[in-house]
Amino acid sequence: MSHPPLSESELLTAAQALSGLTLAQLAHDNNIQVPETLLRNKGWIGNLLEIALGAHAGSKPMQDFPELGIELKTIPIDSLGKPLETTFVCVTPLTSISGLQWHQSNIANKLSKVLWVPILSEKKFTVGERLIGTPFLWQPSSYQAHLLQQDWEEIMELIAMGEIDSITGKTGQVLQLRPKAANSKALTDAIGRDGQPVKTLPRGFYLKIPFTHDILKQEFGYN
Repeated sequence: MSHPPLSESELLTAAQALSGLTLAQLAHDNNIQVPETLLRNKGWIGNLLEIALGAHAGSKPMQDFPELGIELKTIPIDSLGKPLETTFVCVTPLTSISGLQWHQSNIANKLSKVLWVPILSEKKFTVGERLIGTPFLWQPSSYQAHLLQQDWEEIMELIAMGEIDSITGKTGQVLQLRPKAANSKALTDAIGRDGQPVKTLPRGFYLKIPFTHDILKQEFGYN
């Protein structure tokens, strides 16, 4: 499917039709080469699903299906349905953030409605052998939205105060701030402790594993 879906139901139907396919089968159907490893191709699976489902936002700060208000997120899982890694959401703004509110943020927009696509990614599988699971649509509950906003506000306050280097993987209950760069030389502007501009690695927001695991358990009804 190359054209953008015209409705939420059309998108979900197209996504569910991919369930049970291997990534190699989907790549073949879309004339895409399967990499041997994802070490240098971190976003390959997500890009493959975007192409197959007609997403066209690319890396722009908007949802993958802006007309439908839906973000696409693949999530690698083991055979018990547990996520194998944190989930990247979006790049974090590090400057010009004074007065920015949660409801105006790119991350709140992206997480307002998500099409989750689980990918069975056991170590025994090559990239091409990984299996597409059952996709589903998710919107955060009021409690989940509260946790996300609370973490976002805590992290953004630390960034605004010039305390970006004090933020660790343990900061936040459900959100995590991590470096997001191709290499250690890809520096960007940030706010220093005295308000002066400093150089640092770009950062990204990630959803922690227990949070996405709860989403999966809620959807599929397992412990």
